This record gives sequence, structure tokens and C-alpha cells, in this order.
Amino acid sequence: MYIGIDLGTSALKLLLMDSAGKILNTVTKEYPLEFPQPGWSQQNPEDWKKALMEGVPELLSGFTAGDVAGIGSGGQMHGLVVLDENDNVIRPAILWNDGRTAKQVDYLNNKIGKDKLSAMTANIAFAGFTAPKILWMRENEPENFAKIAKIMLPKDYINYILTGVHSCDYSDASGMLLLDVEHKCWSKEMLTICGVSESQMPKLFESYDCIGTVDPEVAKALGMPGTVKVCAGAGDNAAAAVGTGVVGEGGCNISLGTSGTVFISSEKFGVDDTNALHAFAHADGGYHLMGCMLSAASCNKWLLEDIFGTSDHTAEQASITDEKLGENHVFFLPYLMGERSPINDTNARGTFIGMTMDTTRADLVQAVLEGVAFAIRDSVEVARSLGIEINTSKICGGGAKSTLWKRIFANVLNCELEVPVSEQGPGMGGAMLAMVACGEYDNVKACCEKLCAVASIVKPEQSLVAKYEARYQQFKKIYPACKQLFAELI
Repeated sequence: MYIGIDLGTSALKLLLMDSAGKILNTVTKEYPLEFPQPGWSQQNPEDWKKALMEGVPELLSGFTAGDVAGIGSGGQMHGLVVLDENDNVIRPAILWNDGRTAKQVDYLNNKIGKDKLSAMTANIAFAGFTAPKILWMRENEPENFAKIAKIMLPKDYINYILTGVHSCDYSDASGMLLLDVEHKCWSKEMLTICGVSESQMPKLFESYDCIGTVDPEVAKALGMPGTVKVCAGAGDNAAAAVGTGVVGEGGCNISLGTSGTVFISSEKFGVDDTNALHAFAHADGGYHLMGCMLSAASCNKWLLEDIFGTSDHTAEQASITDEKLGENHVFFLPYLMGERSPINDTNARGTFIGMTMDTTRADLVQAVLEGVAFAIRDSVEVARSLGIEINTSKICGGGAKSTLWKRIFANVLNCELEVPVSEQGPGMGGAMLAMVACGEYDNVKACCEKLCAVASIVKPEQSLVAKYEARYQQFKKIYPACKQLFAELI
């Protein structure tokens, strides 16, 4: 059996899977988020440890723990976890959706220079990335900065708890702005710019590499043998791509979670000249391009639960009937947390436009669903401009449970959407990487071919494709018209 760990923003999700890919059990342990100032987002790594230590015994209850062969993790990316010389956590982890680093991002992009950053790391600076957080900590918390003995990412802290090894895989490290992605090594120049040394960084591995076995004392506390292998794991998007079978050349996955991503796998390294898309290493040993929007399914959750005061998402979508698709005159910019790909603007804000006296509640719901799809298309269009054909994509995440939303996406993107049989995302990908680490499969691609199946396909309808094409061309004009105003309103 294999354990997959999904270290998310709101919860640690654990799954137990057999060698045939059957999910035997799942456990979810929630933990809090901290928002100490507007735009800040933090989490206590000790909460992740507590969730792990309580969750694994619960996961294994009723099963033969001695049959567990390996553990693999997928986790939220970019979060800054800092340990002192005794491996104690120095301060709460600064998360991927934290917006405090605008000054540092501006310094990196405009003083160091985007061209130089791209040459060193294949990417430019975004507020969510780890390097700007390190610069922020050096400037604002010099006493804590001086204590740093090891810099880690969230899922790597879980792996440290399990094994005592300070590790990081290439896919997750790609999002730090500290990795030379093409050559898969730490960028000495970027480390110098951030004022840290290579000795403070974890050892790098491929995602499917075994980093060690579970520490005997930890194994005893978890109720499992100390022979269990732990693989390096992957960033959540790369792990989810493995879990949906998006590996090798030309695969695509759209994830509709709290954030939204379009993930395009490749066997070769490549960079988007405008740096609108991230150029990262993939968990299969190759590379990928990725567009990431900060607020996807969370936009829908915000409107329904925080504004309308309902959790019945199905009922709210029921009145969005066929004749309304492609006809909505209300638009929504889904920038509730600012935005990353492709506009890279921390000042951008969520905006409804086009409302009239006859605008209905359903129109607003529809505008949010369509706005998220339009924003994902912005990144898809960048990929298409590079000559990448995207005619088929997997789709996963909580938002993909909505039949209506999948239909909107298929027509906005003019793309067939394949819905995976298993909807376990990063956790399943983590377990599959552990299978490769344990020799169950020779490589990640072979594992995906065996275990990843498609449950259904959503096809675009040409009449709706035409309508949404016209709507998208209108949507594209809204952000440029508002950009300067957003900056003035902050």
C-alpha cells in the first residue's frame, strides 16, 4: 500500500492506495490560516505536523500497517518555511497567496531586471514566490533572518518530519525563484541576491527519488514500520498533473481549486519570452509551463457563501439555463487576491461590470463562472501564441464537480475536457510518485498509463464557442481599462 499526502492551504488530505490504484481510505485534517494584516497569509507548520501525526494512524486504522511500502507528498507551493540550527520553526510560514512582497517584487523585476531573472531562473518575480519573501524577511525581521539555518517549502517540512532529511524536489523548487530550472541546480547568483547560502538550502531530488525511510521514532508514533520509503514528492500542481496522467510531451491539465491553473507538460525545457507563464520542472523528470490565477473556485465560494449567504452551489447554478450561455452582459474580473498569470498585478481587484436594473442574481453567478474561465483562457492564449496546440485537456479540482462550469470552460477554450476517474489530485500523484520510488513502476509515465483513466469527456459546442469568442474579446478589454484605476485605489 502507498500513502499520498496533499498538504493544502486549508487542510492536510491523506489517502491510502493499493498497487492497482484503488483508493482504500481517505482522511482530512483541517487547520487554520492567519491573516495578521490585510493581504498577509500565514500558517503555523506545527499545525501541519499535528495533522500528519493524528491523520496517518486514523488513515491506517483497520488496515495492516506493515503493508505500507511508500509515502509521497504533493503540497502548496512557494511558502517560506525557515528553521533554526536546531531545526525549530522560526516564524509562521508565509504562504503562496501572501501579498506583502510588492516592494521586493518590484526590486527584483525592475532593479535586478526581468531579463536577468529569466536567464538565471527561467522566471520573473511574482508576489507569491519564495525569493521575495526571503528579501522581505531580511528587511523587516533581521533578527529572525539571522537565525535561518535551513529554508524549506511546506511539503518538504512534512518530509523532514517523516525522515529527518532536508529535501526539495525540482518541481517545487522551480517556484522559489532560486532554482536554475534548465540545469536543475540552485542559482548561486539568486542566492547571493537574497543573502543566503547554498548550505541553507535543502538537497535537490527528482520527485520520484527516495529521500530516505521513516524515522524509527516517527514510524512508531504513526504505527508503521521504519522500512517505509519516502519520496521527494512534488509541488501541488505537478503532483496533480501526475494524478491525472498529464506527463510527457503536450499534456494539459486545468485545475479549479482555490487557485486555478493551466498546466502544460513537455519533455524539453522552454521559456515563454514574455514570462507570462511559469517555466518549471515537472515531477516526471521533464518540464512544464504553467499559468496560475490566484482566485478560481474561491471566487464562486466568495459570492455564494460570503455575499449571498448560501452553501447550496447546485441550486444557485440551476437557473443558468442553456439559452443564457454566451448571452450574459455582466462580466466579472476574478482578481480578488490580485493576479499572477498572465498580468502579474498585485493591485488588480475583483470587479463586476455591465450590470443594469434587470441584472439578476443568476447573472452574477454566471459572470463569476465565466470570468474564471476567461482568465484561464488568458494563459491558454499565451501558450497557443508559442505554437502549443491545446485541443484537449484534463480538468480537475473542486470547481470541476460542476457540470455547468465544465461546459462553460469547454466552450470558452474551444477544447475537449477529459474528466479523470479519480479526483484525488495531489494526494494521488504523491502516492504514484512513491510507487515509482519503491520500484512498483519503472517511471512516472508508465505508472500514469496504468492507473489514470478518463471517466467522461465534455466537448465544445460550436454555436456556444462562437458566442463565447465574442464575449472573450470584450472581456480582454476590461482589465487594461481598469489597470491604472486599480493602482490608484490601493
